[in-house]
Amino acid sequence: MGAALTRSAQWTAAGHGARALETTPLNEAILKEIIVFVESFICKHPQEADYVFVEPLEWKTRLDPSAFGLGHVVSETTVKSEEADKNGQPLLFLSVPEIKVRSFGQLSRVLYIAQNTKLEEAQACIEANRNPIAKILGLDYNMIKEINEDSSVLTILDKITKDGDPESEIKMKIALLLKQLDLHLHNRSLKNISLEIRLNPGTVKNDIELLKRSSGKGEKTVLESIEYTSDYEFSNGCRAPPWRQIQGEICYVLVKPHDADALCITCSKEGVFLNGGKTDDEGEINYERKGEIYKDLVTLLREKSAVFSENMSQQDVRFNGEQQKEEDQPDEAPEEEAAALRKASAAFRRSALERKQISLGRSQLTKRLEPSLNWKTTVDAKGKSSRRDTQEEKRGGRLEKSRPSTSPGKAQLIRKSAEKIEEIISESSSESEEDEEPPDHLQEANTDLPSEYWQIQKLVKYLKGGNQTATVIALCCMQDFNLAQETCQLAIRDVGGLEVLINLLETDEVKCMIGSLKILKEISHNPQIRRNIVDLGGLPVMVNILDSPHKSLKCLAAETIANVAKFRRAWRAVRRHGGITKLVALLDCRQHATEPAERSLYEAHDGEVARCGALALWSCSKSYANKEAIRRAGGIPLLAQLLKTSHENMLIPVVGTLQECASEENYRAAIKAERIIENLVKKLNSENKQLQKHCAMAIYQCAEDEETRELVRLHGGLRALASLLSNADNKERLAAVTGAAWKCSTSKENVTKFREHKAIEALVGLLTDQPEEVLVSTVGALGECCREPEGRVTVRKRGGVQPLVDLLVGTNRALLVNVTKAIGACAVEPESMMIIDHLDGVRLLWSLLKNPHPDVKASAAWALCPCIQNAKDAGEMVRSFVGGLELVVNLLKSDNKEVLASVCAAITNIAKDQENLAVITDHGVVPLLSKLANTNDDTLRRHLAEAISRCCMWGRNRVAFGEHKVVAPLVRYLKSNDTNVHRATAQALYQLSEDADNCITMHENGAVKLLLHMVGSPDQDLQEAAAGCIANIRRLALATEKARYN
Repeated sequence: MGAALTRSAQWTAAGHGARALETTPLNEAILKEIIVFVESFICKHPQEADYVFVEPLEWKTRLDPSAFGLGHVVSETTVKSEEADKNGQPLLFLSVPEIKVRSFGQLSRVLYIAQNTKLEEAQACIEANRNPIAKILGLDYNMIKEINEDSSVLTILDKITKDGDPESEIKMKIALLLKQLDLHLHNRSLKNISLEIRLNPGTVKNDIELLKRSSGKGEKTVLESIEYTSDYEFSNGCRAPPWRQIQGEICYVLVKPHDADALCITCSKEGVFLNGGKTDDEGEINYERKGEIYKDLVTLLREKSAVFSENMSQQDVRFNGEQQKEEDQPDEAPEEEAAALRKASAAFRRSALERKQISLGRSQLTKRLEPSLNWKTTVDAKGKSSRRDTQEEKRGGRLEKSRPSTSPGKAQLIRKSAEKIEEIISESSSESEEDEEPPDHLQEANTDLPSEYWQIQKLVKYLKGGNQTATVIALCCMQDFNLAQETCQLAIRDVGGLEVLINLLETDEVKCMIGSLKILKEISHNPQIRRNIVDLGGLPVMVNILDSPHKSLKCLAAETIANVAKFRRAWRAVRRHGGITKLVALLDCRQHATEPAERSLYEAHDGEVARCGALALWSCSKSYANKEAIRRAGGIPLLAQLLKTSHENMLIPVVGTLQECASEENYRAAIKAERIIENLVKKLNSENKQLQKHCAMAIYQCAEDEETRELVRLHGGLRALASLLSNADNKERLAAVTGAAWKCSTSKENVTKFREHKAIEALVGLLTDQPEEVLVSTVGALGECCREPEGRVTVRKRGGVQPLVDLLVGTNRALLVNVTKAIGACAVEPESMMIIDHLDGVRLLWSLLKNPHPDVKASAAWALCPCIQNAKDAGEMVRSFVGGLELVVNLLKSDNKEVLASVCAAITNIAKDQENLAVITDHGVVPLLSKLANTNDDTLRRHLAEAISRCCMWGRNRVAFGEHKVVAPLVRYLKSNDTNVHRATAQALYQLSEDADNCITMHENGAVKLLLHMVGSPDQDLQEAAAGCIANIRRLALATEKARYN
């Protein structure tokens, strides 16, 4: 930590006064990491947390003595901890404003008490204690000077244990922990620096102009208004005063969102942040930063305005929908495209100097326009980016929506106009120079080129001008080179070899076609080459070859298509030219081509043809439209037939295709009908790790259906999955296996089987030191297993509760949803709840209610319900969370029904404590609950009725609910088909019927007739509540009648 603070942290320059930490994102990241380390220290290392520092850490704090409570002796201006060292000195002593802390345990408690000001406290502590290691361990263990990057664990051990101090072992552990923190802070600093995005005036101006176009008074606009604070623009594009430009600031804008007050925002090279706004007196801007720094204007506004984020998302959907329609339409001008492709082929042969100049000019214009990527896709449908292709190749995931893409040839033709260059750049601002067209370093330094480069270029010249014999010989010689090397691949491209090779595919000479395809198959592993092949129209030619009577040609063409079809334009090209139907036909091994004259040269085995066809379909099946085309072409029965083979090289592409297609419901039904699940389970027992991974992923996709989960269990798939969980060496396979186990565990019978096969123990062992994709599925599976009492006991006994709580501090959305569900399931057991409470898990759950994602909020609120039910002294625990009750009540303003239902359930449990009920009543829980009454969602109805029932038990809340018109909607709930809704509603009406006006409203809305039917319900609680409500209404009627006659 000492070295990181010295080298990585950013300090103010030496001058008058003490040096302080600058307000930068890097320093904030370092401080947050230190806070996380100190906060978790008391739970992870309880023995070391009691260690007494050699010297106290002293700083000036903003904490008030009244903030300290249990465990401290508090007076008006001082605080002393009850914990003391062997000399009787308190481990924490506060004399406003000076504070002294002598242990990690007390440091952790100080940060807990600080809550929202913990960042300021940590900064003050670091600034006042520039060498904290020396104060913690003593001058002899000054790690800044003596433990450098080359120090080993043994060096530290010798240093600390040589004096024979009885506390040496604890000192050693603390020294090692601080050393690990130091390395972690260094790595975090490097990561932050590498990810730093610097804006420029052009990027900021583009973002603001695009926001202006989408702003106005309409409901669908993203903002009400956005304006610069200054109309004057300097020659460098900045609008900030010169003395602020020195600080890297570009301009200031006033933004008025639909759902928030006006924001005054500073745009600088370091990022975008809120400033102090305009002063009331002179209208001057308070330049001081008032919040964290965001990478661009859009990100900041998404964080500050829910309406902005929602309307932006709707614009994304509309835009993508329009583009999907365009994709599905047939090509309207194939002749124009062919002409453009012919021009593109000529453009590839331009000189190295031209390429270098264009690439350089383009990079200067585009390299910092990345922050406006999202806006370009929502506003302008003309964006054409090869980077999208590259990302799709790397991601390999489902991409249903598409956007037109500009080929390199077309882009080069448009570049002839200087004005059009800027237009194209602005339309594809997300492209970087290396994604658009990486500069050919080989041509910039000819002296470094290997001899193979020049030899291949000579062979390509023979291909262009030679006769048939010379062409065949040149093709054979070219194959002798290592075509996997980028040097050889670019040599073929640079001299125009790709056009020649594609032209050879349109000849009638089988030998030339085979030689060309073999070369194209090898060099198409290069992302640049495969894009160039598509731009030159190579895919339609290869698709036509799939009709050839020669099986070797079919195989080579299919394999080349498999290599090329890694991005959207390629998938579309294959489909539009009938390639999907032809590739599906290759899967039918029963078909036999006409016997060729030269069998040894042209003939291939039927199984090899099917394998190559499956490889190509696997690549193409990442597109939704292609999946439908495969299904319509009858691909499922043929894939099911091939799945019965024992050849692993055949099985991998077949299962891979099934895995991709199984994400669609139509495919899952067809997979069940073809009895494919049985074969997938059998292949799980294979020795091939890649085959195991794809089988597990296919099961993961199919196990959404209950019948499929049952089939996996009946065919022994759960045993195979449980055994694979113990092999954690292959992370990709482990992610697939845990995913399959997660989906299968949603069935109760499968959880029982998993428990028999010791799968829960294996899953608990995977909660640490695993990538996030593994953790998401692992925690999801444990959450399902913990729904059973035996599963909860197993997780607790295996020590699984603590790592689950530790995962609550993460940021992965899916992981947080699963972790909260798992902790909520564990909290049902009192013993597990004690552990959760001890690890401060309830506070962490409560903090997730502030998460921006509704599903995380809802999951956290559901998890809090069993925690409150089973915690000892739950009422006091809930009140100890500063601002916690107000936060819960404010969530009733959400638009998400799942959030509302979960929060109502939490309020039901919170309101069991009278003091807490009084507090939430003061926060306005009654009117907020009343606004939700007119809902048709049965889940929300049930929990809303339960919350209303509980809240009626304080003060005049019954009367207030009646005044807010909540009674009539509740009566309508009795017409629901859900018995749980009936029970909760009857209980709420019973509580409300204690007020005379509410009884009248119930009677007027026909509640008596509905409740009479429920008096005979087998549900005892429903019986009692219905009868009690009717009794109250009847008493009021009798009293009224008696008063009338008297």
